[in-house]
Amino acid sequence: MPLPDLDSSVGHSFGLEFDSVVIKQITEVSGLKMEQDVIELKQNTADGKYAIKKLPGRPKAGEVTVSRGLTEDNSFEQWVKDSRFGRMSDARRNGAIIVYDYEGIAIKRYKLINAWPKSLEIGTLKAGDTSVLTEKLAITYESMEVD
Repeated sequence: MPLPDLDSSVGHSFGLEFDSVVIKQITEVSGLKMEQDVIELKQNTADGKYAIKKLPGRPKAGEVTVSRGLTEDNSFEQWVKDSRFGRMSDARRNGAIIVYDYEGIAIKRYKLINAWPKSLEIGTLKAGDTSVLTEKLAITYESMEVD
């Protein structure tokens, strides 16, 4: 059951979906935003006063970073290899960041159109450290839609 209109969602349960494969082990998503250019129209009004009007411009492409604990799953690495070697027909994909409610039901989908990986960063390797190793995947996309 979706959340009532007045309730807010807790941002603790989310996943990444590409090619109908859902990765729910994502620990962090950052940089997810929709943005567009602003056009400034400078003109004089009928009574001769100077005025600036702001109009919506072209949508901007975006970039999102997803993090997860290091596992033996090599889907991130394979995706990066496709883009590094110029196989953009394989690398460029449509996918989504999905936010789930407290019962595990998807309540919001941020669809990423023509997305491909820009970089893959492995967390710091330090002898004696007991923290979980992570991998961060920076994904660039041409546009985003919200469902």
